[in-house]
Amino acid sequence: MMNRINIFAYFFTLMLVFSCNNKSKENKTNNVKEKSTLSAKDILGNPDYLAISYGGYRYADHDIEPTMDELKEDMKILSAMGIKIVRTYKVHLPQASNLVKAISEMKKEDPNFEMYVMMGIWIDCKNAWTDLEPDHNEESERNAEEVATAVALAQKYPEIIKVLAVGNEAMVRWAASYYVQPNVILKWVNHLQELKTKGELPVDLWITSSDDFSSWGGGDASYHTEDLAALVESVDYISMHTYPYHNSHYNPAFWGVPEDQEGLNDIEKIDKAMERALEFAQAQYDSVTNYVKSLGVDKPIHIGETGWATVSDGHYGPTGSKATDEYKKGLYHGLMRDWTNESGISCFYFEAFDEPWKGGENPGNSEKHFGLFTVDGKAKYALWNDVDKGTFEGLTRNGNPITKSYEGNKEALMKDVLVPPRSSEIRPPN
Repeated sequence: MMNRINIFAYFFTLMLVFSCNNKSKENKTNNVKEKSTLSAKDILGNPDYLAISYGGYRYADHDIEPTMDELKEDMKILSAMGIKIVRTYKVHLPQASNLVKAISEMKKEDPNFEMYVMMGIWIDCKNAWTDLEPDHNEESERNAEEVATAVALAQKYPEIIKVLAVGNEAMVRWAASYYVQPNVILKWVNHLQELKTKGELPVDLWITSSDDFSSWGGGDASYHTEDLAALVESVDYISMHTYPYHNSHYNPAFWGVPEDQEGLNDIEKIDKAMERALEFAQAQYDSVTNYVKSLGVDKPIHIGETGWATVSDGHYGPTGSKATDEYKKGLYHGLMRDWTNESGISCFYFEAFDEPWKGGENPGNSEKHFGLFTVDGKAKYALWNDVDKGTFEGLTRNGNPITKSYEGNKEALMKDVLVPPRSSEIRPPN
């Protein structure tokens, strides 16, 4: 009798183990399947899927494309810090197509690796970037090719490309070299939405345009046109940009130290200024929200760009608004992440890595220094805690391990930090 009981128990145990193993395998398979079927709706606004703007160009010569190994190296770094969706800007150069290919290969090597793409489609007006006068009422003939290339990539990599963004700051009038009228963006957004209806693009692929808050109706009323209203109706969500950093020069009312704070110590003055910078960004977000609601439209609104530079010898540096340094960038990054994560807003923070090709030949141009990392892999102050936690252990960039800027010496860093001017000293730019 005991032998029969023991045999029965033995086989029962085997069945339990076999069943558990099967369920474990099934759960792993389901997890991978669930990740592969995530849509933009699942990803955007989800604090577990942090977003960032990405350009992998590492040299002053923009013709030098990042290699596949370099793209994979960057994706490993970003993945380690919790980034799961990256924004690109154009498809007429190889980086974007190589990036999705690199991500695809990484997913095959490790089915649990997650990285998705908001793919930008660059849009220009006629005669943009030429010696001829830009015609802002006509579009570049090349736009059609840019759209077609993005469509082909979205068809090839539906498990990776979750958003197509028609244009980058392509409607805002201060983009004087290339901006177009909203009807051009509307035309291409409608085209992409029609391809979804026909089944030629995934139905859950989201279509937007990524532009300045004013272009989305949050600023001057002259932007409030019928075409813009139709565009708001047509996109799947609004991707708006906000830059308190630039406005520390162009619209500095919020930036100066008010009279009632002049008695604070320098660090307190700086901390308060960065809190006002956050409030400035929130006000621009609210202005777009209010415009969209005024149209009777209920659409998600996410932040396609915002950031803070760490070097400037121009408008934002020591002889300008004194806004630029790593300490302020660290505060701004933390404040923006906290606010957007708590509010269910995706923030494609600008940007992942410094890009030396931007801003002309002047090494002090702020456009070269918006990255959270330097070109050679130094984590700026915003990410020092991540270095301390071992987030980047074993990872490299350009052959260098990820270490702290300033060799981790905060006292040295703080010597480069300037206090914003008093409100009474600020004069609006001419």
